[in-house]
Amino acid sequence: MNDNFKIMLNKYAELVVKVGVNIQAGQVLIVHAPIETAELTRLIVAKAYEAGAKYVIVEWDDEEVTRIRYEKAPDDSFGYYPQWQVDCMVRFAEEGGAILHIKVPNPELFSGIDSAKVSEAVKAAAVARKEYSVYTRNSRISWSLIKAPTRAWADKVFADLPEEQRIDAMWEAIFKMVRVDAADPVAAWREHIQHLKTWQNRLNEKRYKSFHYRAPGTDLRVELPEGHIWRGGGGENEKGVYFVANMPTEEVYTMPHRAGVNGTVRSTKPLNLNGRLVEGITFTFKDGKVTAYDAESGREHLTSLFETDDGASYLGEMALVPHDSPISNLNRVFYNTGIDENASCHFALGSAYPVNLEGGTKLTGEELLKRGANVSLTHVDFMIGCAELDIDGELPDGTIEPVFRKGNWAE
Repeated sequence: MNDNFKIMLNKYAELVVKVGVNIQAGQVLIVHAPIETAELTRLIVAKAYEAGAKYVIVEWDDEEVTRIRYEKAPDDSFGYYPQWQVDCMVRFAEEGGAILHIKVPNPELFSGIDSAKVSEAVKAAAVARKEYSVYTRNSRISWSLIKAPTRAWADKVFADLPEEQRIDAMWEAIFKMVRVDAADPVAAWREHIQHLKTWQNRLNEKRYKSFHYRAPGTDLRVELPEGHIWRGGGGENEKGVYFVANMPTEEVYTMPHRAGVNGTVRSTKPLNLNGRLVEGITFTFKDGKVTAYDAESGREHLTSLFETDDGASYLGEMALVPHDSPISNLNRVFYNTGIDENASCHFALGSAYPVNLEGGTKLTGEELLKRGANVSLTHVDFMIGCAELDIDGELPDGTIEPVFRKGNWAE
């Protein structure tokens, strides 16, 4: 490990603490981390205490242990999720803690595992954690998702390189996409957030009624609910502390009207769906609901997704990302939604973010549905951006104008 890498890793840890979760004095932080990311995790813990954290808890994740469960546990155990763990998370959120996930799921983790087991376990966790998820979906607490290399992930993404070069290549890519290679990463992020806010503000001023997406395999019309809000970069928690939920981030996003999506859309990147790859996806929508779907591979995983609940068949998020953007220009599929979605325009099946609707964070699930927001236990992003994507926007007076042309902003 050379000195430059140590400097970069230290800058990354500082960025995560100061900009990602933006730890405040006296706050408790939980870090979920793969055991392979121990070096970065320790630096994050140190930086959090230096920033004034009262207590930092690290919850380690081992994918081999996770897979052993699906291989060895009783078939009737996958619907179980410990209530005591839920109670702890709710109490933690009530007390205003912050949470950081180093999220790097192995795209091949559940290869050969019965898809039904994975889906049942994912749903059981979502049902059990429903009360806690209100705190994150409504930005009541600060939370952030970041990335760090693991061997399995690097082997998948950089399979074209010699094995001994893959981890280093992944680090180089991550440092670039989170702007750690800048002289002052914190200042670089403040500038980047302001750039995203500029587009956010333009879209909010336009008050588009609907969008029309056109690309190879895609012809989709999407209505927007009255009172929708575009967001980008990050946002404030209920105490007014600004945090960035995804690092990297290149998107500006809002919610579509739950019942206002019609047509067909085709994905442009593979989807890592809870450790199971789905490629070449096509969805057909009628009055908001998926009425037909297919995939070149992994179609059965989509079937399991739609069985989660009724809301899983409707869209909850729409996001705009120019094709000519930092991550997209790396010209590599990362098999990690948190990265790939920031290289491509995308939609998400499942729950909408209440922060994307005027007064949304104060509404019940039933009230959100009445306003046109989707409600679900799941939220699964899929990528649809490409160099051929054109998007038209309909203004309140019915005027149609270009929003995207050939994958980029129509300026």
